[in-house]
Amino acid sequence: MLYQFARPLLFKADAETAHNLSLAALKMLPIPSLGSHSPVLAQTFAGVRFPNPVGLAPGYDKNAEVPVEILRLGFGFTEVGTLTPLPQKGNPKPRLFRLLEDEAVINRMGFNNEGQQAAISRLRNIPDKARKGPIGINIGANKDSADRVADYVIGVRNMEALADYLTVNISSPNTPGLRALQDKAALDDLLAQVMAARTRDRPVFLKVAPDLQPADIDDIVGVALSRGIAALIVSNTTISRPALVSRHAGEAGGLSGAPLRAMAQQRIVDFRKASGGQMPLIGVGGIASAQDAYARIRAGASLVQIYSALVYQGPGLARTINTQLAGLLQADGFANIAEAIGVDG
Repeated sequence: MLYQFARPLLFKADAETAHNLSLAALKMLPIPSLGSHSPVLAQTFAGVRFPNPVGLAPGYDKNAEVPVEILRLGFGFTEVGTLTPLPQKGNPKPRLFRLLEDEAVINRMGFNNEGQQAAISRLRNIPDKARKGPIGINIGANKDSADRVADYVIGVRNMEALADYLTVNISSPNTPGLRALQDKAALDDLLAQVMAARTRDRPVFLKVAPDLQPADIDDIVGVALSRGIAALIVSNTTISRPALVSRHAGEAGGLSGAPLRAMAQQRIVDFRKASGGQMPLIGVGGIASAQDAYARIRAGASLVQIYSALVYQGPGLARTINTQLAGLLQADGFANIAEAIGVDG
C-alpha cells in the first residue's frame, strides 16, 4: 500500500535514479519480516534449503548492499551481482528505461558494479543469523578483459566461500561477444575451467539467454550435464522485440517484464524436454503473479526469480506470490511444491 503512494514520485525520476533511491530506502527504513514460512513451499534444491521458491534476480542488488533486507521482504533467496573481478562503470547513461504501457523494462547497463572485492567486504559482515535464505552470487567477465574465461575462474575463487550458490552469467546482451560463450565448444571449455576452479562443494548454476534455437538448447543441456552444472537459470533478457507500445520500445538492450513471459515460459518447456527432466531449472522472465510462478513450476522450474514486476507492483510482491502459491498448490491437491514441479511436462 505504501508503494502505491510512493510510485508516482519514483516514476517522476529516471529509472536508474529511482533504482538507487529504492536501495537507499531499504538501507534506511526498518523492514518488518514478511517471510513466508508455509512448509509446503520449502524445498532442498541443489543441496541448498530454500524456504520458498521466489527469489530476487540479479541486477537489483548488484553490489551486495542489501541482501538481508531483501530476504526480509519475503524472498526465499536473493542473487547479488553481476560481479566482475574489477570494478567497471558500465555503459553510458541513460541505460535503463521503463516501458510503462508494456509493464516492461529495457536495460543496457553493461555489468556496472564496484567489483568483487567491494562485495566481499560486505558479505563477510553478514551475521549467520541474518541469512534467512540462500544468497547466490552471480559472476561475470569484465568488458575489457583479455581472457574472459579467466575472469570467471577468478570469480569462482573470489566468491565461492561467501556464496550459497554461484551463477555463471554468459547471457547478458549488453557485453559485446559475451553470449558467444554459449556456443558448444566455448561453453564446454568455460564450464570445465569453472568447475575445476572450485575448492568447495558449492553448486554452480548457468544462466542462459532466451534467444536460442533448438540445437543451441540441446548443446547447452548436454554440456551442462556433462560438466556437473547444478541447474540452468532460464532465462535472461531478450534482444527480440515483440509488439510494444511504449515510447522507449526502440531502445537498445535487453527486454524484460511482461512481454518476455510467453518466451520464457516456452524456454522452460524446451529445456525440460531437451534434458528429459534431468536438468534442474530456475524460471525467470515475465513473472508477475502467483499464477505466472505456478505455470513456470508446473512446466518444470523448481524455483523462480522476479525483478521487473517489482517496478510496477512494489516490494510486497514476493510475499503476495508465496501466499497465493500455497493456495494454488493446496487447491490442486499437492502436499508440497516438489510434487508440482514438471507435472505439465
